[in-house]
Amino acid sequence: MTPPPTSTWNIPRLVIAGSGSGSGKTTLTAALAGALRAAGHTPAVFKCGPDYLDPTWHALATGRPCHNLDGWLMGREAVLSTLASGSAGADIILVEGVMGLFDGASPLGEEGSTAQIAKWIQAPVVLAADASGMSRSLAALAGGYDRFDPHLRLAGVIANRVGSRSHLDLLAQAMESPPLLGGLPKNPQRAFPSRHLGLHPAQHLSEGVAGLDYWAETASVWLDIPRLTALARQAASLEIPALPLAGPSGEVGPKVVIGMAQDEAFHFYYPYNLDLLRMAGAELVPFSPLADETLPPLDGLIFGGGYPELHAPRLADNTPLWTAVRRLAAQGAPVYGECGGLMALSQAIITLDGTAHPMAGLVPGRARMSEERQALGYVEVETLAPTPLGKAGLTFRGHQFRYSQLCDLPEQAPTRYRIQKKRGGPPQMEGWGQANVLASYVHAHWASNPRPAQGLVAACVAHRLASGRG
Repeated sequence: MTPPPTSTWNIPRLVIAGSGSGSGKTTLTAALAGALRAAGHTPAVFKCGPDYLDPTWHALATGRPCHNLDGWLMGREAVLSTLASGSAGADIILVEGVMGLFDGASPLGEEGSTAQIAKWIQAPVVLAADASGMSRSLAALAGGYDRFDPHLRLAGVIANRVGSRSHLDLLAQAMESPPLLGGLPKNPQRAFPSRHLGLHPAQHLSEGVAGLDYWAETASVWLDIPRLTALARQAASLEIPALPLAGPSGEVGPKVVIGMAQDEAFHFYYPYNLDLLRMAGAELVPFSPLADETLPPLDGLIFGGGYPELHAPRLADNTPLWTAVRRLAAQGAPVYGECGGLMALSQAIITLDGTAHPMAGLVPGRARMSEERQALGYVEVETLAPTPLGKAGLTFRGHQFRYSQLCDLPEQAPTRYRIQKKRGGPPQMEGWGQANVLASYVHAHWASNPRPAQGLVAACVAHRLASGRG
C-alpha cells in the first residue's frame, strides 16, 4: 500500500500527563490554557483517550473545539492529522493525558496511553502530580516517572493541590531533575464538579466560566509560564499525513440533512466523527429532545450519548417529539443512537427509583439504571448484517462506559453487532433495531474506519431519493 503524502508541520506543544487519575490534570490544563490566553497566546487543547467530558472544559477555556487523541481508537496517522487540523490558527498546543502517564489499553504496553501519544507527536511531557502531604517524596515520584521510559522526555513537574506558598518552596528545593515548574493551590471550593460518568459538562454549568477565570488567574501567578512556553517551543517538527476524509467519490458538500440530538441530555460526540459525516456530504442540524416538539425536514437522525437518565421525566413528557421521531423512522430515514441515544430509542428508561419513563420505542427492551457501573473499556465491533452504517462485515473500534443495562428484551430480539472487548473475554451480541434503526452502547470512533460514516450518509441519500426529496 502506498503511504499517504505528508507535510512538515510544527507548532509549540506540551503534553500534560498525570501521575494517576484524579491528579488534577484537567484543572491544570484548563488553567494553563486560560493563562496562556491572558498572556496573548492562542492555545488549542486536545484530550488523550475516549473522554467526552474533560474536553468541554477545555473548549470553554479556549473558545475552540477540543479533539480527542487516542492511540488505540484512532491509530498514529489519524492522531497526527487530527493534531494538525484541530490546531489551525493556534500558536501553542496543550494535550491533556488520560489516567496516569503510562496507563493505556493494556498493563503490558503503551498502546492507548499518554506516553504513546507524547512519542507520536514528539512533545515534551509535564507531569501533574498531587503533592498534598508531600515534600521530598515528590522528587522520588518524579524521578521514577523520568527513568521508567528512556525514550520519553519528562521535561518538568507541576505540583497540584499545594498547601501554601511555603509548601511550594519546599517542593522546589526538593526537585532538581526533572525541575518543578510551579504548582496550583488546594481549593476544594473551586474544584470542577463531577458525577457518575465524570466531570459535569462545562457548557451546562452557569459557574463554569467563573471557575475557569479563577484557575487561569491563579495559574498566571503560580506557574512559570515563560519556562513552560519555552519548553513547548522545543517540540520537534512532524511529518503530518494527508488523510482523505471525503467519501469514495471525493465529492464534498451538503447532500443530506441529518438531525443531531444536542442538549443537556445528549452531547457526547467525537468531533472527528462529525467531521467525517460533513466531509461525506452531511449537513448536521442540532435539535433538542428536551425542548423541541417538532423536527425540521431531515434525511436521518443521530442520538449521541449523554445523561438522558437525569432528564427522563422531561424526555418522557415530550410526546410530540417522539411522535415525530417515530414518524421519520417509519418513513425509512436512518436513525442511529449511541449509549444515551440507545436509551432514548428504547421502550423506556427505568431510573434508580424504579420509575419507567417511556421513550421513542424504536428499539426493543428498556434501559435500567444501576448504582453499579455496567461496562468500561475499549471494544472492537463487527457488523453481522446490513445496518444504516453499511453492509455486513464492517469493523470499527469504540469504547463503553455506562451505568445502565438493556433489559426486558424479547427472546428473539435481533442483534447486528458482535463486540469483542480489548481486554478479552467472550464476544457479546449487541446492536439493536431493525431495518433503518440501529442503536448500541458503543461510542464508536470512526478514525478506526471511516466507512460507517460514509455508509450512514449514503443511507440518508438513498432515503432522500426514495422520498422524492432528491
